Amino acid sequence: MLGYCTNVHPGTTLAEVRANLEWHALAVKRRFSPDQPMGIGLWLAADAASELVGQPEALADFKAWLDDAGLRVFTFNGFPYGTFHGDVVKHAVYTPDWTTQERYQYTLDLARLLAALIPEGGDGSISTLPLGWPSPLWATDTDAARRQDDARRAASARRLTDLVHQLARIELDTGKCIHVDLEPEPGCLLSRSTDLVAFFQEHLLGTVDDVSVLGYLQVCHDVCHAAVMFEQQADVLNLYRSTGIKVGKVQVSSAIEADGVREGQDGAIRQFVEPRYLHQTCVSYKGEVDFYEDLPPALDRGFGKLGTWRTHFHVPVYAESLGVLGTTRDEIDRCFSAIQPDDGVQHFEVETYAWGVLPEEHRVDELAEGIAKELAWTGERLRAAGIEAALND
Repeated sequence: MLGYCTNVHPGTTLAEVRANLEWHALAVKRRFSPDQPMGIGLWLAADAASELVGQPEALADFKAWLDDAGLRVFTFNGFPYGTFHGDVVKHAVYTPDWTTQERYQYTLDLARLLAALIPEGGDGSISTLPLGWPSPLWATDTDAARRQDDARRAASARRLTDLVHQLARIELDTGKCIHVDLEPEPGCLLSRSTDLVAFFQEHLLGTVDDVSVLGYLQVCHDVCHAAVMFEQQADVLNLYRSTGIKVGKVQVSSAIEADGVREGQDGAIRQFVEPRYLHQTCVSYKGEVDFYEDLPPALDRGFGKLGTWRTHFHVPVYAESLGVLGTTRDEIDRCFSAIQPDDGVQHFEVETYAWGVLPEEHRVDELAEGIAKELAWTGERLRAAGIEAALND
């Protein structure tokens, strides 16, 4: 399945979600897939998910409408819990974290909904945050900070282990496998692929049946997250493959890249400073990578510093450049080329949620046109990599 993530659309109530799908998703479908069903990665805020779980008739009506409209939900984005388009989101997107009952219940609600929405014999994926953002003490790298974050990892693992039992029950009751996919992100408790593997090995495997853990807890590989951390796409996928951890979903995304050499880059990258989202930035020079939790602190250090800059700002995946700035678009091809048939990766979700905060010169007149162009470009790249089939059958 190939689809786009609807977290690009504001709205936290069920009525707002339905209106967004009617206005935006159907417009995308008319452009990208007028004659065949189109995949979507649905985002429901916690209140909307809870509302829908508690109203079986409303859920049946919603499913019937999706079917009639030719919109096929195959995955949920379970990362943002509440408002994702407020004036300031920043670190709030990582709350509540995986130590809390709220995060557990939200994800379980999504799993129950997804089991009701996907077809018989199918499987569904739910991407989720990489446990949370480190404790405030993290920046000082003290022993207290490490102990606190280790305790948070252990507490998160207990919640996730409880979730494994619930996901097994859902499959027993419905015949549908729903897996929850942890999504490493720069700066988080699980920033890199190596962090995720260590978390599995130290906190999850050996706690209950490992087959169940590896079946119901998987990875959401966000292409631009790995790129911002200067991880090689093939190395990441090889690491997961060698440790038996499955990639349940690939989020197709692209970030900003700059080398500090081309004239005008300093001014161009400053146009991407905006108050809503966190734009983690890494600067790589001679094998060393400096991390900044947002773009302004990196710029305060000075853009003239030697090295390659990569900034976590989801830009249109088809864009090779943004004026004088580059993008990490080529990392998408590297990711697709590194996927092997035995990996079993079936879910590909284009996740460009930042259209509304792009500098004016890089926006599109119609959002649906931009999203449809992303889906068409992604489909072409998947086919070029030999990831074939009728993508949405």
